[in-house]
Amino acid sequence: MFRIEVTGPNRIEIELSGQLNSEQMKVGLDELIDKTREFSRGQMLYRIYDFDFPTLGALGVELSRLPALFGLLRRFGRAAVLSDKKWIQRISELEGHLFPGLEVKAFDYNDVAAAETWLAH
Repeated sequence: MFRIEVTGPNRIEIELSGQLNSEQMKVGLDELIDKTREFSRGQMLYRIYDFDFPTLGALGVELSRLPALFGLLRRFGRAAVLSDKKWIQRISELEGHLFPGLEVKAFDYNDVAAAETWLAH
């Protein structure tokens, strides 16, 4: 599952679970890019649970949209990642170091209050 919901003027929540295939990735990324076109210094809250590595087709779709995704990341200042898997938390924070201007912090999946507090500052 790849679900996206705009929850404020510069706030989006993304929910990921299961194994994403190429069609789910295409639809999800297109929706994400479209819904955040007007964002500036936005906030993202990711909820990632029971997540399996995406299919090769899904990874191909993601790679084909890299230029648009880099543009999208410039519209955000902070991203909080809630996950039930430590490896996802570590990778998320590592990715945050790769994109100047974007702070990424990972939290245990049930630590919603801490993630919300961090996003608000």
